[in-house]
Amino acid sequence: MEFGFVIPSRGPVAQPAAMTRVAQRGEALGFRIIGVSDHVIFPVTNDSTYPYSESGTISSTGTGEILEQLTVLAFLAGQTSSARLLTSVMVVPYRPPILAAKTLATIDALSGGRLVIGCGAGWLREEFDALQTPPFDARGKATDEYLKAFKELWTAEQPTYDGTYVRFSNVLFAPKPPPGAHPPLWIGGESPAALRRVARLGDGWYPIGSNPTYPMDTPERLRAAIDVIQREAALRDRDPAAIGYAYHAGWYDTEPAAGPDGRRIMTGAHDDVAQDIDTLAGLGFTSLIVGLSGASEGEMVERMERFAEDFLG
Repeated sequence: MEFGFVIPSRGPVAQPAAMTRVAQRGEALGFRIIGVSDHVIFPVTNDSTYPYSESGTISSTGTGEILEQLTVLAFLAGQTSSARLLTSVMVVPYRPPILAAKTLATIDALSGGRLVIGCGAGWLREEFDALQTPPFDARGKATDEYLKAFKELWTAEQPTYDGTYVRFSNVLFAPKPPPGAHPPLWIGGESPAALRRVARLGDGWYPIGSNPTYPMDTPERLRAAIDVIQREAALRDRDPAAIGYAYHAGWYDTEPAAGPDGRRIMTGAHDDVAQDIDTLAGLGFTSLIVGLSGASEGEMVERMERFAEDFLG
């Protein structure tokens, strides 16, 4: 199992020197993945349902401060040497597809092939509207087309794509990732549509456990979802064994927290969390992103060091 954390894009840690120290300390401790989340702009008010809380409301957006995800990853590429750099997740329709494919390929090249693309279709309608993206209600189809276009641009000598939301031809695109080694696409999401997207287009599945509509917080639920992905992949003549699995637990606490079915995984005593990690590994998960952010750089580093001492030794 490889472990990672998400570095904050706003707040006291989202400053160049602090981000550098946290990222480099994470590498030194043995964390293998550093993720960055994705928002571009926040609405003053919104009627959208946040999918990862029981209340369905987004936490305070404050002044709207947030650093742009891909720019942060390019910065971190220059501050680190070994950790993989993860979009956790990139809302695929937010950026024009050719420009996004170029930016991603550039980060991958400059980092020595360390980019991992966690990707999702998004949930914040008002942000879609502000960014003048494809229609919010068509975000799933647009996401699929963008991902197909990425692969075409990264692999074809003279890429061409003719879709509803993406069209291009008569173009050259370079540099390309090495043949057979483009950045892996980890498909985020827990809904049936997301599972089908994994089977069609994903190199991996990257769920968050806290979606109350589609909870992925017990071994039974995760196993059932993996079975769906593998069946759907086989129906599309894809090798199910070629799909990897990474889990995002956006929390970690040494005190047990109540979940809908008892203790929430990745909380509680050392032995409980160790058993959770073993259970995830037994299901086929090879990467685990844990919530280690703190109110300050010092608090975050302390949490990272404690987790590393307990589980990375």
